Amino acid sequence: MPPGYTGKVLRVDLAQRRTWTEEPPAGTYRTYLGGRALIAQYLLRELRPGTDPLGPENILVFATGVLTGVPVGGSGRNGVGARSPLTGAFGVSEAGGYFGAELKRAGFDAIVVHGKAASPAYLYVEDGRAEIRDAGHLWGLTTGESQERLHQELGDRAIRTAQIGPAGEKLVRYACVINDLHHAAGRTGMGAVMGSKNLKTIAVRGHKPVEVADPGAVAEMGRWLRDNVDKLARAMRDLGTAGVVTGLDRRSGLPTRHFRQGQFEGAQALSGRTMRDTILVDRGSCFACPVRCKRVVQAQEPFVIDRKYGGPEYETLAALGSLCGVSDLAAVCKAGELCNAYGLDTISTGVSVAFAMEASERGLLSHDDTDGLEPRFGDAGAMVALVERIARRQGLGDLLAEGVARAAARLGPGAQEFALHVKGQEVPMHEPRLKFGLGLGYALSPTGAEHCNNMHDTMFTSEGPGLDEVKPLGILEPVPANDLGPAKVRLYYYYVSWRHLLDSLVFCDFVPLDLDRLTSLVSATTGWDTSLWELLKVGERCHHLARAFNVREGFGPGDDRLPERFFSAFDSGPLAGVAIDPAALGVAKRTFYEMAGWDKNGVPTAGRLAELNLGWVSPLLPPTQ
Repeated sequence: MPPGYTGKVLRVDLAQRRTWTEEPPAGTYRTYLGGRALIAQYLLRELRPGTDPLGPENILVFATGVLTGVPVGGSGRNGVGARSPLTGAFGVSEAGGYFGAELKRAGFDAIVVHGKAASPAYLYVEDGRAEIRDAGHLWGLTTGESQERLHQELGDRAIRTAQIGPAGEKLVRYACVINDLHHAAGRTGMGAVMGSKNLKTIAVRGHKPVEVADPGAVAEMGRWLRDNVDKLARAMRDLGTAGVVTGLDRRSGLPTRHFRQGQFEGAQALSGRTMRDTILVDRGSCFACPVRCKRVVQAQEPFVIDRKYGGPEYETLAALGSLCGVSDLAAVCKAGELCNAYGLDTISTGVSVAFAMEASERGLLSHDDTDGLEPRFGDAGAMVALVERIARRQGLGDLLAEGVARAAARLGPGAQEFALHVKGQEVPMHEPRLKFGLGLGYALSPTGAEHCNNMHDTMFTSEGPGLDEVKPLGILEPVPANDLGPAKVRLYYYYVSWRHLLDSLVFCDFVPLDLDRLTSLVSATTGWDTSLWELLKVGERCHHLARAFNVREGFGPGDDRLPERFFSAFDSGPLAGVAIDPAALGVAKRTFYEMAGWDKNGVPTAGRLAELNLGWVSPLLPPTQ
C-alpha cells in the first residue's frame, strides 16, 4: 500500500450492529485517490438504481484523500457522499476541521455505512477498532450538547466528531454533517441520510501519524506555506471569505432579495471588516493550516451568540443576510449559529427563507400557512424564527424543510417560476449574470447548483494570479466574464476537472499551493512518479463517474438548466440590462457535452469511459446516440 494511505476501509452494518475491515487493491487508490472520486465509484458499484435516498439501502460514505492528515495546510478535509435526498442525484459534500485527519490517524481511509440502526446509535473509532454504541441519550440534542456529552462519556476532549443535529434527525432534506461544531459538509442533504440511518455521530480518535514517502520534502512544503502565507493569503486570514461581500456588491454580484437585485444597501453592515471590528473574537483553523480563515464570533445582545459554533462564511452572510434583505449582522450570525447547532446547510436554508418571503409577498402563503409569522424581506426576527422552525419541521418550516423545488410544487405553478434551484438543490450565493460560466457550471453540476466545484469567471478576465493558475492547463488568454463561447467552455472543462481533483485529494482550495506544488506534494506523500496530467485524469474520472450515476438515475439534458430568473436583467446597477441568453447557454451546454465525450443526451460514450479507465461503467448506462 502506498504511503499516504492506511490501506483500510471500515465497513459498518448498523442493522446487524457489525463492523469489519477491507483492504482495497493498491490500484484503487491511484485510480481514484480518495474523496469524491472514491465515493462515486462506491455509489455506482454498490447502489441499485432507484434506491430510496432515505431508505436503509442507501449507503453513506465518509472518505479521506491521499493528502488528508499530511502535516501541510489544507489537508484536514474529508468528503461525505450518498444518493441525495434533496435531488435524487449524486450527493456529496466536503468539510474541513480535524475529523478527516483524525480518521486517517485512527487507521482508516474511509468508512462505508450500510443499513439502519433499530434505535439511535453512534460509531466510536479508535486506533483501528470500531464499536457501535447506543445514542438514545444524544438523540434530540444540538451538536454542541451532543459533543459535550460524548467528550465526558469517552473521557477525551481530543476526540473529533462528525455528527448531525435535530435537523438531520427530522430528515430535513438539506440537513448537513457537522465536523467539530463549525465545519459543515453542507450541501446535498448528507445529514438527512445519516439521520435516516439513526446514526447520530461518528467519533474518532487516532494516535498514529500518517506515513509519507519523503518526510523531508513534505516538511519543506509545510514550511514554505507557513513562511509565505502572509504574502499569499493575508486577506483570507484577516477577513475570511466575508471579505468578498462589498466587492461583489459594487459589481452587482451580491444576491439580494432572492436574486431580484445584485446590490444591497446593507452590504457594509455584513462585511468582513464590520465583523472584524465588532463581534469577531478569534480566527479558527483546520488541521495543520496556517491560513486561519475561519471566523469565531461572540455577542450578548441583541442575540446571545456562542463562540463554540464559530462564525459565518460569506455564503451564510449572503444567504441569511442580503438574500433575505436582512442587514442585522448579529441576527445573521445567530441564524448561522442555529444552523450549526441544528445541522442545516446555510445556503439551502437561506434560499428557502427568501423563497418564503417572496411567496408571502406574492400572496401565495396565507396567514394560516405561516402561523402568523408572515415573513417579509428585511424582517430579521422572522428570518431567525424560520431557521429554527425549519430545523424542527414546525409549521411553515415543515414545508420549507423539503427544499424549494418540493415546496414550490406544493404551492403551485406561480411559485415554481421563482424556485431557485438546479436539480432540486438551491442556488448558492454567486450571481451568474456577473459570471456566465458559473451559470453554465450551475446547470451542469452533478450535485445541483454548486459554487465550490465550479468556475468563477472574474478570476480569468485579465492577466493576474487567476490566469497564471491555469496556464499549466494550456489556458493562455483571458476570457470575458460574460462570454459563453467555446473558449469559455474549454476553460470551464479544464478548470472544473481540476476542482474535481481537489475534491478527490480532499484538499482545500483556499490554501495557496499551485498546480505544480500540489503535484509535488502528492509525489512526496506517496512516492509515485506522478504528473499533473495523471492527476487531472482523476478529476475527469470523478466528473464522469458522477455524471454516470445521474444518467443511471434518469437525469438528462432537461435537468441541466438554470432558473429563469437569470434570463432577466436587473433594472439598475453595473449589471443593468445584462442577462444570460438561454439560447447561448444551450449552445455552451452542447459544446461541453462534445468536449467531455458525451452524446447528445449527456451520456458518456463507451470510448470516453474506456479512455478514463472506466470501462466497467459502460454496461450501467443506456446506449449512446
